[in-house]
Amino acid sequence: MLNELALSPEILLSVEKPARYVGNEINSVKKLKEAVDIRFAMCFPDVYEIGMSHLGIQIIYDLLNRRDDTWAERSYAPWYDLDGALREKNIPLFALESQEPLKEFDFVGFTLQYELCMTNVLQMLDLAQIPLRSKGRNGDFPLVIGGGPCVYNPEPFADFFDLFYLGEAENVLDDLLDLYKKVKKEGFTREKFNKEKFLINAAKIDGIYVPSLYEVKYNPDSTLRSFEPIDKSLPGRIKKQVCDMSNAPYPLKPVVPFLRASQDRVVLEIQRGCIRGCRFCQAGMVYRPARGRKLEDLKRFARELLSNTGYDEISLSSLSSSDYPHLRELIEFIIGECEGKNINISLPSLRIDTFSLDVMGRVQDVKKSSLTFAPEAGSQRLRDVINKGLTKDEILNGATKAFEGGWNTVKLYFMLGLPTESDEDVVAISDLAEEIAKAYYAIPKENRIGKCRINTSTSFFIPKPFTPFQWARMLSREEYVRKAQLVKKRFSEQLNKKSHHYNWHDSDMTILEGVISRGDRRLSDVIECAYRKGCLFDAWSEGLKIDKWLEAFEECGIDPDFYTLRQRKEDELFPWDFIDAGVTKEFLLREWKKAQKGEVTKNCKEGCAGCGAAVYSYGICNAKRN
Repeated sequence: MLNELALSPEILLSVEKPARYVGNEINSVKKLKEAVDIRFAMCFPDVYEIGMSHLGIQIIYDLLNRRDDTWAERSYAPWYDLDGALREKNIPLFALESQEPLKEFDFVGFTLQYELCMTNVLQMLDLAQIPLRSKGRNGDFPLVIGGGPCVYNPEPFADFFDLFYLGEAENVLDDLLDLYKKVKKEGFTREKFNKEKFLINAAKIDGIYVPSLYEVKYNPDSTLRSFEPIDKSLPGRIKKQVCDMSNAPYPLKPVVPFLRASQDRVVLEIQRGCIRGCRFCQAGMVYRPARGRKLEDLKRFARELLSNTGYDEISLSSLSSSDYPHLRELIEFIIGECEGKNINISLPSLRIDTFSLDVMGRVQDVKKSSLTFAPEAGSQRLRDVINKGLTKDEILNGATKAFEGGWNTVKLYFMLGLPTESDEDVVAISDLAEEIAKAYYAIPKENRIGKCRINTSTSFFIPKPFTPFQWARMLSREEYVRKAQLVKKRFSEQLNKKSHHYNWHDSDMTILEGVISRGDRRLSDVIECAYRKGCLFDAWSEGLKIDKWLEAFEECGIDPDFYTLRQRKEDELFPWDFIDAGVTKEFLLREWKKAQKGEVTKNCKEGCAGCGAAVYSYGICNAKRN
């Protein structure tokens, strides 16, 4: 029997996509609320179609619902139309499965994938009629918990959360929920729930960070002076949690959305971590060590996922799929399983080599597909600075092999504003793209498929926490735009300019992301002020109201340039230094110094962190081992 909808038919018919809000999708989990001890609302601070594409939500949803005592449900940020209707009718934001208000749950958990989704976190709390700040929520309200890549610096939004989990949730959630049950049982009802007692004990669980239990002090120059626990029994550093992938469960019955999601396919995660060591890449650092799933498990997962969902496409998920040691065997198996079933195989994150091109030629429609290269920098000098480990010859050889194999469209991804970058490095982006176009036209005409198309995109560099570039400065909006215009002008001068198509990322969005990703607790006031001024869906180009954000910074007495335009001192205490992310600050600093000299660090086969990394029970870097 279906639960009564939280929204009336009149409201549903008045919004753009009512299927976002009705629930009851294939594989969604229904339980009797009277039969469970814990109700957990999984919240994604963006629209349904984007949230339903996120693998992390599916994994945690499955993990929680495997527990007999827990019911996990989902909620997504309402679009502007429903936002207005909920406020007008005073309807609290609800979960899809039960259609019941989030404020009646025990936990409201947010997956924080992108810094510019923070105003949507406040939107969801506000619509749920839950106080925005942790200090305003007593035991009558749900506990608000955050996780995901943004919590590698949780300080800019620390005031809004009761607690965070750092790292991979497979290791943390059971201990946390068991503690909650114990404290809740002692109080008999949630209304008598001792929140303070719970948080103090939760803070002693590995990987759990409770911001209210830590005191921050600043120097006269606004840099961070100290970060200390209020209670000396609490850990001074919080260690991220790392899952043993060889035995980790996987959601074999993922929820199938009613609407076409942005990634509308079965996702098979083959490994976590990366051995590449790119100095700009936060994911490559914080998700170490590199760990893969067992081949036989992946074969079984692939078969069951396709059977349980009805999808006609399967994607292999990894930061660097080519580094999975059993990739060939896995692909051969999936090709055999999909033969004659009209099922497509998506292979992102592959190096463009002979093996990859052979496989893609077998599984993709050549006329519709394009190949992606991510040189990140146009010149070899700058690729050495960022430790990309990719030469021009390798790029051109890969492109030539692709063209000879029948491809005529290539996507190229670069960054502008990298440390030590000169104008010569900037224009080298369009020069490299032109050399790729020339490689296409060097093929005999009878062997080419029409004209080639080279789609070049540049994003603007942000020095993220826990990367060797965390000491680097960003550029101003004017500097970013000037560099993009240099690339554009150079393209207009190329011989094959009709083959080139160039676009670049929004500079205002980049700078705001940089401020939040590198900021401290004082930014909580700015984020709330921006939300009160109407900022919402800042990650959408049509949503960002940069003028309102600038007003919020000014009203709160915060200079955004402080977080972006200055190069950090080597001994500066960062807002995120209390986190043990597995890579040591000493290692990152050595890499920062090597980058400034243009020195390359070879990949570590273990994929942990290189010299100075933390030791894990199932992996230790070669430098430490030797």
